[in-house]
Amino acid sequence: MDLKLRENCRYALACPTSMGIRITPDNRMAVHNSNHFYMQATSAESNVLNVSSSLGKECLVLTKFVKGSPIAEFIKSQLRARNINYEGAEVDQGGPWGYRHQFNIADSGFGLRAPRVWNDRAGEVGRTLSADEFDLERIFGQEGVGILHISGLIAAMSEETTKFCLAVAKAAKEHGTLVSFDLNYRATFWKGREEELAAAFHEIASVADVLVGNEEDFQLCLGFKGPEAGGKALSSKIESFKGMISEVKAKYTNAKVFGTTLRQVISANEHLWGALLLADGEWCVEEPREIPVMDRIGGGDGFTGGLLYGLISGWEPAKCLQFGWATGVLAASSLNDYAEPADEKQVWDIYAGNARVQR
Repeated sequence: MDLKLRENCRYALACPTSMGIRITPDNRMAVHNSNHFYMQATSAESNVLNVSSSLGKECLVLTKFVKGSPIAEFIKSQLRARNINYEGAEVDQGGPWGYRHQFNIADSGFGLRAPRVWNDRAGEVGRTLSADEFDLERIFGQEGVGILHISGLIAAMSEETTKFCLAVAKAAKEHGTLVSFDLNYRATFWKGREEELAAAFHEIASVADVLVGNEEDFQLCLGFKGPEAGGKALSSKIESFKGMISEVKAKYTNAKVFGTTLRQVISANEHLWGALLLADGEWCVEEPREIPVMDRIGGGDGFTGGLLYGLISGWEPAKCLQFGWATGVLAASSLNDYAEPADEKQVWDIYAGNARVQR
């Protein structure tokens, strides 16, 4: 593949992120009528790293913590358990109305009751991330990072995190680190900042080596015209997606790999799931097929995580896409919002549709 990974790096992957907590009702109940919840540490960016960290690659999150917070300690413990290294300044809470880690409250949905997600992010410490809080020369210059992964969530979270992502991307490129950018559009993050964020996303996309989106991200973040939502079956829109990505490739010439997930919701428990990849001038397509869903949140991050693992491993484009498709399924097969493969074989069995018992 026409990507040159820097050699002898300590970290296969690194990402800027704001870590928080996600709580989900037991047994797929709705939030408003539940009194038992499952809690996990979460962020879109660390979710992407989790595929590689689970399979033995050393990974790093650049984040920020509330000093003395039991939630911060829970997050650190969870990251250690997931084999993910972390660096981040610790700041005083500043009283009851000061800094905190965000809460993500999620209803997984069931059948025709759609999933719902509430973000409670007032006072979020990660919104104050700054490049001067990290030794970027040491991280990227001396220790080395193979791929820096940036998500549109952290890039759009605040004016500070937008500047932080731009600075980290610049430092990465100066030291030969590849940059992956998952656009991850959220309308609530963009409200009132549309022009500013369009310019910032364009700047990050211009230096990115890998560009990833879902069915609408390229349209909403970068202004490309794509297939209309709804209507025709997803499989019939693949040529339209190819046309859109070809336009993205013509504008963002630094990038060598372009990927998008394809999802059609049948019910909260059943989706059509596919993916599309353009790399080395070659189109690779995973036609949408039915998958059972336990919790859809994190499926796109699982896809990106598997794709990046394939790139780090030096695989051919089609193999990278297949692996990413399957790690997306793995994330959707868990209440955790990240994919945590036991080994590569488990992922390839998912791709092959082999659900026979392993003894």
